[in-house]
Amino acid sequence: MPGTLSFDDLKSRVTDGTIDTVLVCLIDMQGRLMGKRFHAVNFVESSYKETHCCNYLLATDLEMATPDGYASTSWQAGYGDYVMKPDLGTIRLIPWLEGTAMVLCDVIDHHTHEPVPHSPRAVLKKQIARAEAMGLDVMMATELEFFLFEKSFDQIRKEGFRDLEPISGYNEDYHILQTTKEENVMRPIRNHLFAAGLPIENSKGEAEAGQEELNIRYDKALNCADHHTIAKHAIKEIAWQNGHAATFLPKWHQDRVGSSSHVHQSVWKDGEPLFYDKSDKLGMSELMKNYMAGLIAYSSDYTYFLAPYVNSYKRFAKGSFAPTKAVWSVDNRTASFRLCGDGTKSVRVECRIGGADMNPYLAQAAMLAAGLKGIEDKMELAPAAAGDAYVNEIAKDVPRTLNAAMDTLKNSAFLREAFGDDVVDHYTRAAEWEQEEFDRAVTDWEVARGFERA
Repeated sequence: MPGTLSFDDLKSRVTDGTIDTVLVCLIDMQGRLMGKRFHAVNFVESSYKETHCCNYLLATDLEMATPDGYASTSWQAGYGDYVMKPDLGTIRLIPWLEGTAMVLCDVIDHHTHEPVPHSPRAVLKKQIARAEAMGLDVMMATELEFFLFEKSFDQIRKEGFRDLEPISGYNEDYHILQTTKEENVMRPIRNHLFAAGLPIENSKGEAEAGQEELNIRYDKALNCADHHTIAKHAIKEIAWQNGHAATFLPKWHQDRVGSSSHVHQSVWKDGEPLFYDKSDKLGMSELMKNYMAGLIAYSSDYTYFLAPYVNSYKRFAKGSFAPTKAVWSVDNRTASFRLCGDGTKSVRVECRIGGADMNPYLAQAAMLAAGLKGIEDKMELAPAAAGDAYVNEIAKDVPRTLNAAMDTLKNSAFLREAFGDDVVDHYTRAAEWEQEEFDRAVTDWEVARGFERA
């Protein structure tokens, strides 16, 4: 892809002055890029080997607070260092920032020199290695939904996040005229990301005023997560550069539809799709059926990784295109799991539970772990649901609150086996803290409802 660089390419561009800054980034628990801006000469001479960061970066919340209760680090332990080890296979240009390149890092324990197990990239790599040991190549693609607003981040923050106005005035789903009005933001997003080496397919208007969707071509699972994270970061930066704000909050207004992040999945070997069987009515191989059975059976266990905040659960509502029932169906957008491309070599499963706020590494790792468990145990796939899944009284519900998802995470024997107790305990504490912070907040709704009448 254009935009990706070898280390030698980077050195050449540093020598000729084309690149003067290298962003050296890790992925935090929330799926954000954190790191340092290196002078490019320093990076290519020495820092390409490693740099360091405070280990609190993998034990914070969205506000960068330092909650207690984490086994990995604490005030008592003194908040030491992690090693950030650049993955030189991820070097790329960042065309929307002048003279800038980026590299993603793996996070290494300073003392043991082993990957930090709860680092999101390490969590996904562990499941990919498990798949590879089974002779499987995992391919994934994510859809990024988000809203653009008329005002900038700074204006909106200074005004207390009130009177938010989307960039358009009506539902723009597939709407060419309205999205033309937004090309001052969306065109540079597509072109800059493509120039950065991301296989961008398209953008489109989504099913609400000011709502956009960006689609990136499927790739190997780790590449997919890297692409998702870089794209999400870029969308915010490019919107800011153009005087607008972009939000991936799943539900920013009670009367507006939410923003999701659907994940498409398939398994291959030696360039051939293992999910496809031409003799099956729907083109589904037994391996695919086993994989999907695992996805569905353990969906409650891993919902937290698809919906990690209190607000995440405001999406799940009847008639909203966000699922409420853990069933699969054929090309049916009311189900949590949609069979796409039935009868063709492109047959795959789309998980529709995830919100725009998910960390793609953790979400993909959890789903992959469930699918592999289904293959290992030869789990049987239930018949497809038909019709409106929202009114399916037999199917189990998707967890509807953070508390419910946290409980299934904490008590999941499946995830403890796949991820390890330390990882599950770490993210359980993250969920607990998020709920504790919300529980002590007094909302505008409570004040308006009860100030006079209570």
